[in-house]
Amino acid sequence: MMNRITVAGNLIVDHVKKIDSYPERGKLSSILEISWGVGGCACNTSVALARLDSSLSVTALGRVGDDENGRYIRGTLEQAGVRADIIVAPALPTSFTDVMSDAQGERTFFHARGANATFGPEDIPYDRLDCDLFHAGYILLLDSMDAEDSVYGTALARTLARVRGLGIKTSVDLVSENSDRFSRLVTPSLKYCDYFIVNETEAAQITGLTVRDAEGALPEKNIRRILERLLELGVHEIAAIHAPEGGWALSRTSGYAFVPSLDLPYERIKGHVGAGDAFCAGMLYGICQCFDLRRALEAAASTAACCLTEANSTDGLRDYAGVLEMIGQWGF
Repeated sequence: MMNRITVAGNLIVDHVKKIDSYPERGKLSSILEISWGVGGCACNTSVALARLDSSLSVTALGRVGDDENGRYIRGTLEQAGVRADIIVAPALPTSFTDVMSDAQGERTFFHARGANATFGPEDIPYDRLDCDLFHAGYILLLDSMDAEDSVYGTALARTLARVRGLGIKTSVDLVSENSDRFSRLVTPSLKYCDYFIVNETEAAQITGLTVRDAEGALPEKNIRRILERLLELGVHEIAAIHAPEGGWALSRTSGYAFVPSLDLPYERIKGHVGAGDAFCAGMLYGICQCFDLRRALEAAASTAACCLTEANSTDGLRDYAGVLEMIGQWGF
């Protein structure tokens, strides 16, 4: 069992704006609601883990600016019971994202990299890492970690190799984007990654394999082949994929499992911000607690469903007892 988790990477403030429709270029759309919340891997995943189980020791590593957003992030983490081991970079603003969420809950992001762009391997306190699991992200959104490394491929891959050398398990996350950078920036880290949890689109872009058919369905054979390919690319223990339809995982030692999404009524869904991070946190929690693969996926899918009940990435989160209540109430 693993009870000490460090989450390193993007620290972001999300300004979530619910809009009546996404406008054509040059047109106007009305903002119906405005809310703030923390965002990014190091915020979302660490808060979700701390909320799932207050007995966990959770630390967040990253960089913020010397500004209101940075203070808001540090305060939110500390209030959630997360130890904030954060560097303040006065020359840069704290990273933020304007999240436009339409009536269907679909989101469009406008992101300012800010201080996150300078978070690099030198910011990891290797000599005092007090954790069983080191989770880092997002690949493709951390410029210094995405930098080329002549030996390891990327600076993040070098970082993960050094952390694994300390006997610490590793996990990484990434963002979705329309680019050809996936193979170049993601693949090097997989060889130094014990657990890898991504959505179906990201998994397809990494592997170059088709995930959805012409009708938009997710054939299980496609998912299974992509998971197998992720292990072939170097993931040491477990690869997992999440999608609106559910979650799938393949383990080198305990096989394959699938869990459908929670049957949450449409009217209970207020937004999708942070749902992927919540799924990741639930899956990592299951792994840390030595759940079998299916039970870990159930925890992941249900933690994601909790997140959907509020507009931002953290307000809907619950402890594990609350997650089980969600399962009992709605089923899969």
